[in-house]
Amino acid sequence: MDELLGRRAPYSATAEQAVLGSVLIDPQCIPDVIGAVKADDFYVQANRDIFETVYAMFSYGQTVDPVTVLDRMKERGVWKENTRQYLLELMELTPTAANVMEYAAIVRARALLRALAKAGEEISAMAYEGEGSAPAVLEAAERKVYALSRGQNVGGLTPVATVVQRVIEAVSEAAASDNSITGLSTGLVDLDNTILGLNGGDLDIIAARPGVGKTSLALNIARQVGKATGRTVAVFSLEMSREQLVLRLLSTEAGVDGKRLQTGRLSDEEWRRVTFAASTLSATDIRIDDNPTLTVTAMSAQCRRIKDLALVVVDYLQLMQSSGTGSSWANETRTVAVSDISRAMKVMAKELNVPVLCLSQLSRASTQRPNKRPMLSDLRESGAIEQDADVVVALHREWIYNPEVENPNEVELIVLKNRRGELKTVFLQWQPEHANFLVLDKRREDE
Repeated sequence: MDELLGRRAPYSATAEQAVLGSVLIDPQCIPDVIGAVKADDFYVQANRDIFETVYAMFSYGQTVDPVTVLDRMKERGVWKENTRQYLLELMELTPTAANVMEYAAIVRARALLRALAKAGEEISAMAYEGEGSAPAVLEAAERKVYALSRGQNVGGLTPVATVVQRVIEAVSEAAASDNSITGLSTGLVDLDNTILGLNGGDLDIIAARPGVGKTSLALNIARQVGKATGRTVAVFSLEMSREQLVLRLLSTEAGVDGKRLQTGRLSDEEWRRVTFAASTLSATDIRIDDNPTLTVTAMSAQCRRIKDLALVVVDYLQLMQSSGTGSSWANETRTVAVSDISRAMKVMAKELNVPVLCLSQLSRASTQRPNKRPMLSDLRESGAIEQDADVVVALHREWIYNPEVENPNEVELIVLKNRRGELKTVFLQWQPEHANFLVLDKRREDE
């Protein structure tokens, strides 16, 4: 297309050659280079073949020099008659490997311009060809541009060698860290150790019957992440107002009775604690949207504009409108709508590469069994939720069904699904006056 229109694709053959010449002259710079550019950033096919070969050799700990690279290119079937001469020319053309990162920056910038031009052409084609509604085209356009800004590809096959290197780097970082979890801490040690924290790209579900405390638990986790990371936590509440949520946050942070906080009938000491809690919460970057007609599309659009997003909290799934239509469930069953929403939120988690913590109602089925503890099949209105979710935890409070229990405020946090580990039950102590949960130091076998 560019050739037909007389346009030249943005690329710098000189910069591409300088990057390759640098890694051949000084293989010590390879780790820095592969962190700055990838094979697709090279426009000239011969340069791309060389870089892919070097990348694969480095991933497997093999020696990189002109002789070994040439031999490996023969094995991979990308060797040509002039390849040997071209490798020597690359080394001769490169004045020094000291400036390799400047060369790499030029290669990456040109690749970004090419990708942006391609995305623009695809967006234009969607608009002119009428592929979907205007909101759907706008969503697709935002997703493409957002992926480019994050240095990601939208779809496409990735060589396993590339993924292997990323995984090894992640495992090495985990080994060097004192942390026993791979994601963000929930503030509940036993839960963290079970699910390895809240991990980027995961859809995590907190499920419960009404009134058990799922909103309070989600707010506690949001508060913990906001304070611990200093990054942005986005809270979308379709049921409660901003003011109601902040009252709960203040009550928990200050350790003050929530009802008394609402009336303002507090002692001087409690006022001091509330003032300090308000200062602490104000220092975090927790943002709240209480739009009751929210769709996943609108939620995704807001989250893409946040530069340092750590966590997304949604309260709760069954109140959301179907993102496919942008309207209520007028022409579709609730099961189909919730399935659509569940899938869209999993896609959003992967796209943003942050954990999405979503609350969900449980059906009445659990209340009709002798053992009231929730099961995975109790997720209300859609089996798609249990399929899309990476982690599902359910809250159970026996006191609701049996007021004569020994500890009325004991809550079981039952891990029903866990793609990162085992299924187990974590015991919590509910503090209703502070809307807070604490881990109970209690060990007993699951029934």
